[in-house]
Amino acid sequence: MKTAIGVDIGGMSIKIGFVDSEGNIKGRHSFPVDYSLKQEEIIEQLGRDINESIASSGLRKEDLSGIGIGCPGAINTKTGYCDYASNLHWENLDICGIVSKITGLPSKIGNDANVAILGEAKFGAGKNYHNIVLLTLGTGVGGGLYLNDQLFEGNEGKGGELGHVSIDINGRPCGCGRKGCFEKYASASALVADTKEKMLKVACSSMWDYCGRDIEKVDGRTAFECAKKGDKAANEVVDQYIRFLGEGILNFCNIFRPDAILLSGGLSNQKEYLTDKLEAYMKEWNYGFPCTPSVEIKIAKLGSLTGIYGAASLQLF
Repeated sequence: MKTAIGVDIGGMSIKIGFVDSEGNIKGRHSFPVDYSLKQEEIIEQLGRDINESIASSGLRKEDLSGIGIGCPGAINTKTGYCDYASNLHWENLDICGIVSKITGLPSKIGNDANVAILGEAKFGAGKNYHNIVLLTLGTGVGGGLYLNDQLFEGNEGKGGELGHVSIDINGRPCGCGRKGCFEKYASASALVADTKEKMLKVACSSMWDYCGRDIEKVDGRTAFECAKKGDKAANEVVDQYIRFLGEGILNFCNIFRPDAILLSGGLSNQKEYLTDKLEAYMKEWNYGFPCTPSVEIKIAKLGSLTGIYGAASLQLF
C-alpha cells in the first residue's frame, strides 16, 4: 500500500499529514508561517519539519511515494515553482527544489484549488464521479476541474480559474482588471455586499436584528438565515444570489458537462438549503442546454483535510 506526505500551505499555517492509498491519514500536524523569515527560509523550515515528521512516524523514507504540496497562487507544476502568490508575498520560489533537496524525496506541487478537487475526487464527495467541477465559495470563488478521471490544470498548471469567468462584460469591476467576473457575484464577499445594499434600502428587514443592528457584522449567513424565517428582503437577496451562482454553474455545465458540481467554502455550510435551490434553478434551465444530462450538486465533505488529502494524491495516483 502506498503512503505519501500531503502538505497544505495556507495563509496562516502549513499542515502536514501522511496519507495512504486507502485514505487513512495519520501523523497530522501544522505549524504557523513565520513571515519574518525570507520566503526560501520558510520552505527550508518546511523541509526540516517534514524530516522530523517522518522520523517520529516510524516510517522509512523508502516506504514513502513522495511529497505532494498544495499552495495558493500561480503555481508552475512543470518547474515546481510558486511563480507568484499575492497573499503570501511569494514570488519565483522553488518550493519543490528546496523541499526535495532537504528531504531527499521527490515532490510535486499544485495550486491549492486544483489539489482540493483531486482530494475530493479520490477520497471525498466526488469519489464515484468521472467529471467534476469544484467551486469554493469564500472571499473569492476558487475552482477546480477533474475531467475524464484526471485532474485538469491547463498550461503550466495555471488553469481552472473559474472565479474569473465573466458573466457580465459591463458588470462589477474585479481585482484581476476585468469586469463582471463570476466571483464578484457568487462569492461570500459579494453576497455580504448585496446583503448590506438591501438592508440599507429596507429598514424593517429582520436582517438588521440578526446582525445586532450593526451592518458591519453582516456575513454570509445573514441573508440565508433570515430568508429561512420568511423575511421578504432576505429572500430577495438569496434568490438573486442563486441566479448569479446558478448562471455561472450553467456555463460550466455547458463547457464541461460534468457529472457533479461540488461546493465548498463557508457558504456551503447552508447545505441542502443551498443545493436544493440551485438544483431547482438548474433543472428549470435544462442544466444549460436542452436534452443534456442532469448534474448533481453536492457539498464537498473533506473540510479542513481536503488540502492534505489532495496534496498526497499527487503522489499516490
